Amino acid sequence: MELTATTVTRAGTVRSVPPPALGGFLLLLAALFVGAYVVGNAVGPVAPGMHAPGTTGDAPSSEKDAPMHHGSGH
Repeated sequence: MELTATTVTRAGTVRSVPPPALGGFLLLLAALFVGAYVVGNAVGPVAPGMHAPGTTGDAPSSEKDAPMHHGSGH
């Protein structure tokens, strides 16, 4: 017995149908992304005080203009 993912309509044409497991996988994938977003939003930023270029944060004005040097101890 061979399982296929095609069906024949009344007109005699073959129509491709995705396997049911694909729908379940996509639903699980969407739930995973939504869960990761909710947890990430609840936890907050990984490095508090680090902002995207051009944005202002809650840092004092003297720290906003200071260049950020990372690594190699300089």
